[in-house]
Amino acid sequence: MAAEAAASNDLVQVVSLLAAGVIAVPIFKRIGLGSVLGYLTAGLIIGPFGIGLFSDPEAILHVAELGVVMFLFIIGLEMQPSRLWGLRRAIFGLGAIQVAVCALVLTLVGIAFGLPPLIAFVGATGFVLSSTAIVMQILEERGETATDSGQRVVSILLMEDLMIVPLLALIAFLAPGGAETTVGERWTAIGIALGSLAALVVAGRYLLNPMFRVLAEAHAREVMTAAALLVVLGAALAMQLGGLSMAMGAFLAGVLLSESTFRHQLEADIEPFRGILLGLFFLGVGMSLDLAVIGENWPLIVGLVATFMVAKGIAIYAIARVLKSSHREGLTRAALMAQGGEFAFVLYAAATSAGILDGNTNATLTATVILSIALTPFLVMGLRYVLPQDEVSLDGVEVAADLRGRVLVIGFGRFGQIVSQPLLLRGVDVSIIDDDVEMIQAAADFGFKVYYGDGTRPDILHAAGAHHAEAILVCVDRPDAALRIAELAQTEFPLTKVLARAFDRGAAIKLINAGVEYQIRETLESALLFAENTLHTLGVPEEETEEILADVRRRDAERLELQVAGGIYAGSGLLQKNMPVPTPLSTPRRTGRGLNEETQDLLRRDEEAKAEGEGQS
Repeated sequence: MAAEAAASNDLVQVVSLLAAGVIAVPIFKRIGLGSVLGYLTAGLIIGPFGIGLFSDPEAILHVAELGVVMFLFIIGLEMQPSRLWGLRRAIFGLGAIQVAVCALVLTLVGIAFGLPPLIAFVGATGFVLSSTAIVMQILEERGETATDSGQRVVSILLMEDLMIVPLLALIAFLAPGGAETTVGERWTAIGIALGSLAALVVAGRYLLNPMFRVLAEAHAREVMTAAALLVVLGAALAMQLGGLSMAMGAFLAGVLLSESTFRHQLEADIEPFRGILLGLFFLGVGMSLDLAVIGENWPLIVGLVATFMVAKGIAIYAIARVLKSSHREGLTRAALMAQGGEFAFVLYAAATSAGILDGNTNATLTATVILSIALTPFLVMGLRYVLPQDEVSLDGVEVAADLRGRVLVIGFGRFGQIVSQPLLLRGVDVSIIDDDVEMIQAAADFGFKVYYGDGTRPDILHAAGAHHAEAILVCVDRPDAALRIAELAQTEFPLTKVLARAFDRGAAIKLINAGVEYQIRETLESALLFAENTLHTLGVPEEETEEILADVRRRDAERLELQVAGGIYAGSGLLQKNMPVPTPLSTPRRTGRGLNEETQDLLRRDEEAKAEGEGQS
């Protein structure tokens, strides 16, 4: 019975963890606060200082650190050795400068708060190591991991991960009695670390690819998944046994496999575990927030959080500007990296074990780091209010002014480029505008003259010669922009014909209601051509294929006209369905009241087609 009760309690905790993440994260993402803050809040609620479902968050953090390990492995998979070598200046230059300057600044801040110099130094070095997990998660959600500025942030994070090794060694040296360590013991520790590193490099270079090739030939998916986990955790263990960082081992394993033919398979196998364990890590961090310690020392903790984050942010911004980064990038980097990180917990725990920190100081510094992590999503969201607007460089680009083309093309992406070809071959005078400077510059390399201009602005349309044009072709890829341009054109230039690209059926209906002369859904003809070639591949005679395609076009045109009059669900009886038993629509039956005779006839045919389909079934 006791065993059953224990198992039941464990199951309750597992269900609680899953429920906390499943409930909190969608809510926080919905209101724009991000998944990280959702996990942190959920962890605080279910932890020992919330409703008390968990009493030992350290145990959860210990397991959940594997999420950070797997996260860095996936980052390593994206970092080919050549690419990593290209970042060497950012890693060992920018990263080292930021670590050194921020450590000095934060140590002085700690001394100013009355901490002894040694404790201030330990607290500062822990806070210097930004949270790899939270920064990478935010970069990933914002889609900035692969940008130049994102790569510089990744480089700094890698340098900070590397710094955990010498910092832990320094803690051991500074500990009471640590200076008594013999020179031989120190060299032995260094030798073990280098040996672990060399063994991992050799294994990654000469053993991993042959191993995965043999496993792939066995066609056992679960074995491949187990092998992927073995590589990640084995590399992490090897580094840990050598006195190095588990995260660094996983990252190095990813780099060694980044050029492997099995890279994408490994990433797909690891991703589910990475996501769950990384979420578990943030839940554990939230649980570790000791509200009692905060309550007892809140003036000191609040002061440390505010001063540490401001001082670190200013230092990061200053370094960025001195090294020629833009104002925008400097502010973004400061907001992203102003917090402490997960390695601070490791460093503070080691300092406590070594006798440098007492339990209360450790709890205070840990609470400072956790609060800084919790504040980071708010800082990042606040950037939108302080960052300057993006400045568009118009070097080599002409702004639309007094154009007089017979046809005005708005938007010169893939669609607009194809549309322009028949017109240009016929010798039609075409004016082209777009608001993407990079695209305009690229088009110039291929011999196209494209002017800069936002077609949703009436003054730009006038400058682009819309009032002189016989036709305005709306080729932009954003449905809202296309509709706005169509409405403006109908208002400002009622005698000019407007032809528009529609994103989908709903956008087509809106464009028709806006009065465009012609519209076409961007995927319609390509999909029909695809279907036509599929029928040819299946051996259907060409004449029959042409008849089928003509019938599809007729049905589509009739259905679209019905939808314009009766809503998106009108005309569904004209669709050829594959469901064996028709499902009745929940929408009310339509009537022809108030419609013209042609539309009423179409509605009758729609009802007849539905009845015919039901009868055939």
